[in-house]
Amino acid sequence: MVELLIITALVIWSAIFVFKKIFPKTAYSVFLKLSQFCRAKGWDRLANGLQPAMAAGCGGGCGCASSDADAPKKVEIQAVKWK
Repeated sequence: MVELLIITALVIWSAIFVFKKIFPKTAYSVFLKLSQFCRAKGWDRLANGLQPAMAAGCGGGCGCASSDADAPKKVEIQAVKWK
């Protein structure tokens, strides 16, 4: 019985993760509507957990996270010259 619950939780979590990656705009609107519904019912903690992060930078929907910072530039490795 416990194994069934663990596998069910993993499958649901995986499906949500893939849904967010493949359909980012649709996932944003679905989670926003769920959050608004929960807030209307008075379930504030659940609504805060379901509320999607605000898109920043490129306008969202491209798969990049809104918390991504510019990657530091790599220092080029130079050859050692022996005298």
